[in-house]
Amino acid sequence: MSIALKDLGKRYGDVPVFSHVSLDVAPGEFVAIVGESGVGKSTILNCMAGLDTWDEGTVTLAGHDLGSLDADQRAILRRSCTGFVFQAFHVLPHLDVAQNIGLPLMLLKQADNGRVAAMMKAVGLEGLGARLPQQLSGGQLQRVAIARALIHRPALLLADEPTGNLDPTTAAMVMDALLAQTREHGASLVLVTHSEAAAARADRVMTLTSRGLSLRA
Repeated sequence: MSIALKDLGKRYGDVPVFSHVSLDVAPGEFVAIVGESGVGKSTILNCMAGLDTWDEGTVTLAGHDLGSLDADQRAILRRSCTGFVFQAFHVLPHLDVAQNIGLPLMLLKQADNGRVAAMMKAVGLEGLGARLPQQLSGGQLQRVAIARALIHRPALLLADEPTGNLDPTTAAMVMDALLAQTREHGASLVLVTHSEAAAARADRVMTLTSRGLSLRA
């Protein structure tokens, strides 16, 4: 699935966060976005998902102008087309691993048909389905978040610093799982990261500044 930003700009009051951000992500492409803290990298991802608003420009997802949709329409499109991996995991503490991962299937009224078990195996969580989040390590929690974001096979995956809180060995394992699953299903991946190791695996690396996005030389 393609997503396109054109001359996107956002302000908080009179303070610009970023402006003139343009980016086209092709189906199946992996794009990493890097930049200093505070330039709006996470906000860019939220705009791509229709979770945040912007002041100038357009976001087009699968041919839909997100700016022309209301909140319910954005939610329906986001639920079916995108997956989001948050830096803070955002797993539900009262659900076990299998229930957390299967939540998107339930919301979409899709049958499991063994998909949750297969996904847990694919990301290295086999046998942990009955555990609660508080019984998991940080790396395991991040893999739960990745599995949940991918279980409904979205065409676009947005990942916000998925390795930011992990040690290098665990971070590499998480990136391996993330890339293996997106490649298997042909999903586009947009990754916000401070990790040079993670960015080095992308098809393109874009640097975000307050003036916009530029291709890293």
